[in-house]
Amino acid sequence: MIDPFGRAITYLRVSVTDRCDFRCTYCMAEDMVFLPKRDLLSLEELDRLCGAFIRHGVTKLRLTGGEPLVRRDVMWLVNRLGERLGNGLEELTITTNGSQLARHAAGLARAGVKRINVSLDTLDPEKFAAITRWGKLPQVLEGVFAAQAAGLAIKINAVALRGVNEDEFDGMIAWCGRHGFDLCLIETMPMGEVAGRTENYLPLREVRSRLARRWTLTPTDYATGGPARYARVEETGQRIGFITPLSHNFCESCNRVRLTCTGTLFMCLGQDDAADLRTPLRASEADGALDAAITQAISRKPKGHDFVIDRPAVARHMSVTGG
Repeated sequence: MIDPFGRAITYLRVSVTDRCDFRCTYCMAEDMVFLPKRDLLSLEELDRLCGAFIRHGVTKLRLTGGEPLVRRDVMWLVNRLGERLGNGLEELTITTNGSQLARHAAGLARAGVKRINVSLDTLDPEKFAAITRWGKLPQVLEGVFAAQAAGLAIKINAVALRGVNEDEFDGMIAWCGRHGFDLCLIETMPMGEVAGRTENYLPLREVRSRLARRWTLTPTDYATGGPARYARVEETGQRIGFITPLSHNFCESCNRVRLTCTGTLFMCLGQDDAADLRTPLRASEADGALDAAITQAISRKPKGHDFVIDRPAVARHMSVTGG
C-alpha cells in the first residue's frame, strides 16, 4: 500500500477495545462513557481485518486499546495473529498499561510476541495513582517483571508532563538501565477535551537538553517502525526515544494507520477523515469489497496532522482511536 505521498503503509495499530481499567488524566475523562459491547467488532472480525491488511503489505501489527488485555478472550486473537507470523506478518506487539501483564505475559510470549510497550509515567506510587486515577503501581511493576521473566523485551513509554513527572526522567533512565529496558518519552497530544493539557505540555527538546547535562545521548538510526527518534544512553547501554508530535512532527515518514474496535480506519491520528471497514467486512464473506475499501482509504491518507497544543485537533479521546 502506497499513500498519495509515496509512503509505504506497513504498520497497522489495532484497537481491540475502547475500555480501560485506568483513567489517565491526559488520555480520557474520569466519567468516560464506553461503547456498548454490541458495537464492537468480534475477535473473529478483527482477525479477518488484520489478515486483509497483511495481504495488502502490512508487516507489523500492534494491539492497543483502551487497555487491550481487558478485552475478554483477547488471547484468542493474539494466538490467531501469532499464527500469521512468517506468512507476511513480521512482528506482532502490544501496548499495555501493565495491569493485566502478570497473568498474560507467558501467553503473549508463547504466541510469538517478542516485545511490548508498557505505559508508565512515574515510579512514584502516589503520583502514579494521581495520574492514572484508578491504577496501582505495584500491580503494574509485577506485570512488567513477569513479562521480562517470560522473555519479552520491554520498552517503557512515559508521557512528559510539566509539573507532574518532569523531575523523574533521570531516575527513570537509571531504573530502565538497571533492568535492561528502553525508555520512550512522549509529548502530550491535543486530542479530546482533557483538562490541564496546556499547562502540562512539555516540549521534548527542552527535556532532551536537560538530560544531556547528565547523560551522554548518542544519536542512532535504530527504529522500530514507529515515530520515535532514538539515542543511546552511553552510561546505561539502553536506548531512549523521543516522540514529538507537536515540537517536531514525524509525519514525513509516517507508515501507519489505525483501526478502531468498531472497524473504523483512521488514516491519520490527528485528522477526522476515516473509512468504514465494518460495512464491507460484514456485507460479504468474500473480500473484494473490503479490499477495495482499504485501497480507497489509503488513497486518502493526508500528508500530516495539525496538532496545536491549546486546542484539540480532534474531538475524540485518544482511547477511541487506539493508544
